[in-house]
Amino acid sequence: MNDKLQIIEVVQNWALWRDAGDWERFRTVWHDDGWMTATWFQGPAAKFIEVSKAGFDKGVSILHFLGGSSVEVNGSRAVAQTKMTISQRAMVDGVLVDVLCTGRMFDFMEKYEGRWVIRRRQPIYEKDRMDPVDPSATLKLDAELLASFPEGYRHLAYLQSKIGFAVKKGLPGLKGASVEKIYGEGKAWLAGSVRPGDPVWE
Repeated sequence: MNDKLQIIEVVQNWALWRDAGDWERFRTVWHDDGWMTATWFQGPAAKFIEVSKAGFDKGVSILHFLGGSSVEVNGSRAVAQTKMTISQRAMVDGVLVDVLCTGRMFDFMEKYEGRWVIRRRQPIYEKDRMDPVDPSATLKLDAELLASFPEGYRHLAYLQSKIGFAVKKGLPGLKGASVEKIYGEGKAWLAGSVRPGDPVWE
């Protein structure tokens, strides 16, 4: 239970320190070989910290809110799933909007040099929506562009593509082959696989 509580604290610290721009402490939640996947970024944790800081300094508004966690531990390895929402605010076609995406953080954890750290983080995107910040504003989305993105994060992807991000398609949602793949990789990680799955998505 102590290991589980330590892991949950790491997961919570990730959200708090990243959203607050506390980059030095944010580094401490990651393994030296940590890997981050998001709609707009896939790569080493060190690079993720660098580009997150650059976005934060430019005013990119991405916030995270966490819910309950479920943690499985096997020796020095663990898998943690945590309910979360991602909230992003930006201008879309001249209208200021909020996108709220609900899902889970799926974390491959490792006890490294005496402390739990994130070896790989893979969000699972379950559903999302977009709302004008001003309720009286009128927003008409490009239906074809919206439909080109996966259901679980299509409004988030729409917003991010509009402000210049290259958005990755095929990431795990509530159902389907992609999320089954991540579940299988989690089981393999707990059983002793050499790597925490394959973080490269088609």
